[in-house]
Amino acid sequence: MKVHHLNCGSMRPAGGKLLDGEPGLLRRAELVAHCLLIETGDSLVLVDTGFGSQAVARPGEWLGRPFMAMVVARLEAAETAVAQIKALDLDPADVRHIVATHLDVDHAGGLADFPNAVVHVRSEEHRAATAPSNAAEKNRYRAVQFAHRPLWSTYDERGEPWFGFEAVRSLKGLPEEILLVPLTGHTRGHTGVAVDTGDGWLLHAGDAYFFHGQLDPVAPHCPPGMTAFQNLVQTERKARLENLERLHELAREHPDEVTVFSAHSPVELAALRR
Repeated sequence: MKVHHLNCGSMRPAGGKLLDGEPGLLRRAELVAHCLLIETGDSLVLVDTGFGSQAVARPGEWLGRPFMAMVVARLEAAETAVAQIKALDLDPADVRHIVATHLDVDHAGGLADFPNAVVHVRSEEHRAATAPSNAAEKNRYRAVQFAHRPLWSTYDERGEPWFGFEAVRSLKGLPEEILLVPLTGHTRGHTGVAVDTGDGWLLHAGDAYFFHGQLDPVAPHCPPGMTAFQNLVQTERKARLENLERLHELAREHPDEVTVFSAHSPVELAALRR
């Protein structure tokens, strides 16, 4: 399988060093929406979809004005998954499967660009996004992003152990080399996605953490603004911190076997593109 690392949504929130750790407090921080495009041989698979083309056409309706104000999204057609697939001389119609780490607006915005793709997601995440039971869930997810009635394939908690994680499982209709790795915390149905490339595993950890330094093997660290943001948007704090510790152990103890990365670190994206 061939894996492409895409940025499907640049963000420039205020805060500079407090968010991304780079020098300067008065500048805007830099964040990405790291998605994977996987060539499996007979089809294409996306892991997350970024903002999507509708965000460029009607940003307020698609992403929500509060989100746009918070992250200061840079909305460019060239950054959509559809445009980047075409730029690789591939056909977007060949995207037959999408694996969602979760369904927040910056991860599910491109679902509608691939209406015939099966969307693989944990059952609890699907329920929260499509049938919200409280105000927090109603505010978190954008119903307009699911109005095209995606072809959902949902998964419960059954599975097998994998590098210290439980209930890890393969996906219906996809190669055994692609696995769901439950990482509850940021949302109740949040998951990681592991991909066996033949040269080692990639683990897309979604929003289980946001800053590359959180997995530093010697001295894990995170800028204060990003720490506060993770606390603000978490759904289950205890589970999030437990899974973060498991990810840290994985990155520290198995660096030659598994490469862990998050959805929003430009540092990790640049390293993997190299």
